[in-house]
Amino acid sequence: MADDSTTLRKGAPGAIGSYAALGDSFTEGVGDPAPDGTFIGWADRLAAQLGSRSPDGGFRYANLAVRGKLRDQIVEDQHPRAVDLAPDLVTFCAGGNDILRPGSDPDDVAERLEAAVARLSPEVGTVLLCTGFDTRGTPVLRHLRGKIATYTAHVRAIADRHQCPVLDLWSLRSVQDRRAWSDDRLHLSPEGHTRVALRAAQVLGIDVPSDPDEAWPEPAVRPASEVRRENLRWGREHLVPWIGRRLRGESSGDHVVAKRPDLLPL
Repeated sequence: MADDSTTLRKGAPGAIGSYAALGDSFTEGVGDPAPDGTFIGWADRLAAQLGSRSPDGGFRYANLAVRGKLRDQIVEDQHPRAVDLAPDLVTFCAGGNDILRPGSDPDDVAERLEAAVARLSPEVGTVLLCTGFDTRGTPVLRHLRGKIATYTAHVRAIADRHQCPVLDLWSLRSVQDRRAWSDDRLHLSPEGHTRVALRAAQVLGIDVPSDPDEAWPEPAVRPASEVRRENLRWGREHLVPWIGRRLRGESSGDHVVAKRPDLLPL
């Protein structure tokens, strides 16, 4: 049965010499900007933790994730590259954008995910899977909570069947706080990405410097008028453009390429 402290099939956590991250905006790191205009994100932060454990400094990392990609696009574009790279560890987080689509079926999304995992697992060291977030406190996604919960249950079952460790985002209570999310309320903030990276390291059996589920400080009390103005600004600057892209059949990942397509030293 999959376990949140599962060790790597190729050895102890210290034996991870290479890591490739597959996915969409969540894994690309949207919401966690770097000074050069790119994004950092939880996968880059996890890679830094893994690299610090490499005794000879030979750790290598690739991030193939591209924002806006659907599961089938991730499988088509990123899966073959991961097989070619054959890293010790792959994090495979996909399906979130599919669930957001009107009329999507979480059972079908999970079935296709499992087919990809079955093909990928024999070719690389270990495949770590990601569940969905609990969206009960996220206004724009609250109505999808049942579908996300169904998909999350499927992911854990897939992990059991294929002996994959699981990054269980549903149970990570700290990212249910508004401060774990960026201004667009669809992507994690830098602190949210940091919390996820710490939990991912824990799943891989690595000691971490702080508890990813540590409680946030009590929030400051804000006037209702300020909250209303913020909600209106969010709708104008983020929600309306997001809906517009959906209606036009556009993706935020159009013309975007992977930020780190090769296994390179950190």
